[in-house]
Amino acid sequence: MFLNTIEPYEKYKAMAADTYFVDKTALLKELIPALGKENRFFCITRPRRFGKTVMANMAGAFFGKASNCEELFGRMEIAGFEGYQEHLNRHNVIYIDFSNMPENCGTYMQYIERIIHGLKADLLEEYPDVISDAQKAVWDILSEVFQRTRQRFIFIMDEWDAVFHMSFITEEEQEQYLLF
Repeated sequence: MFLNTIEPYEKYKAMAADTYFVDKTALLKELIPALGKENRFFCITRPRRFGKTVMANMAGAFFGKASNCEELFGRMEIAGFEGYQEHLNRHNVIYIDFSNMPENCGTYMQYIERIIHGLKADLLEEYPDVISDAQKAVWDILSEVFQRTRQRFIFIMDEWDAVFHMSFITEEEQEQYLLF
């Protein structure tokens, strides 16, 4: 659902086939050197309709293990970058589009529980022999996976602020969401 999902690849592949596609893979050259470093958080902001989702899908497709993307990225600018082969489809990516709503969602708890349960299910499926307690918080499970495997995760969060535009969310829940 969220871990190494094929969705960013499929969406980016469709966009790359569009008549008016512009190669923006040079952005990946800025992200790669930050992997594994302390100052590794990026927030890509643009006005509405300026390609943030396309960039999120591009990063998810490039870094994620869901699909072999050599055919897609091999013809783009990033292919000439020194770290290209080292990072192409070699990372665990947790990709969350926060604008995707559960069916008949009417509360903040339904919304956030879908994400929490989806993350836990993905991690349990991928690391069944590593996770000692599926009832732990997601962040504790991620920490346990790292401690036992040394595998890190790249988080790509698209439309993170979508919840703020939903009529059912209260001000208190908005604060809870920001802490999440």
